[in-house]
Amino acid sequence: MFSSLLTEIEKVAQKDFISATKDLVSYIDNVDGFNDILEQIGTISESIDHDSTEEKLFAKASDAVLARAFREVGLKATVLTERGDAADVQAESPIYGYTLVADAKAFRMSRTAKNQKDFKVTALSGWRKDADYAVLCSPYFQYPKSQSQIYAQSIDHDVCLLSWEHLIFIVNNGLKESITLNLSPLWNFAKDYSHKVVAANRKRCFLDKFNELMFATIGRKETEFGKLLDVQIGKLKKRGSNEISYWNNERNNLRSLSRDEAIKELIKSKKIDEKIAQIEQFIRGLSCD
Repeated sequence: MFSSLLTEIEKVAQKDFISATKDLVSYIDNVDGFNDILEQIGTISESIDHDSTEEKLFAKASDAVLARAFREVGLKATVLTERGDAADVQAESPIYGYTLVADAKAFRMSRTAKNQKDFKVTALSGWRKDADYAVLCSPYFQYPKSQSQIYAQSIDHDVCLLSWEHLIFIVNNGLKESITLNLSPLWNFAKDYSHKVVAANRKRCFLDKFNELMFATIGRKETEFGKLLDVQIGKLKKRGSNEISYWNNERNNLRSLSRDEAIKELIKSKKIDEKIAQIEQFIRGLSCD
């Protein structure tokens, strides 16, 4: 079903962005085989051009997937349409009454070193407004493995660092928030952990600690989650092979081009014509009035 999502993104990209986003959200809300999309949404396909309409729509699709995943575990959740200084997803517990804002993250496998700005932990804290919790959802294997400023930021700003794999584990186990299952300890992890970690260790990866809390909260074992991670690694390896094949094909296609065709492709890739048009538009708009 993930491949079908990519096809849907390509189809709706021909529309204006607002209409395309609404169509994507509706598609994800109603699609069968949602789990397959949930399991792969953390990796952006290499076939999607960088900084393209399709890439922006993929980001909105990841928001919609996150919102539906929250609904799958018993929360009321919606994708917010406002742009700028705001979170992308809002959720509420119908049983316990708490609210949260969330931001979904996906990365390309070809992406080089990521820094703290890529995760926007501090910004998400600011987007919390009146919500009780702020949750960042990123691919498990894209979080820094040893230490990073994002862990200190999470602790300092009370932002939960969740992963798609954590949600997959909860959804696959058919768990929903209920009178006997309150998921708020997960969203509150950073605040609680801030009272336990010493200053010297604030940048250290704490995913193992979060995992321990999740096992205790939902009543599952570490070995079960380990099996899920193994399955995800297998899926990622398969995706990786497909992405490498895509770039090998692109390389072969470029090698087969004539000199003039190659020059046209280079001009297109640098968006030279668009940049010239933008400069000309700027100049035409210059006025002292």
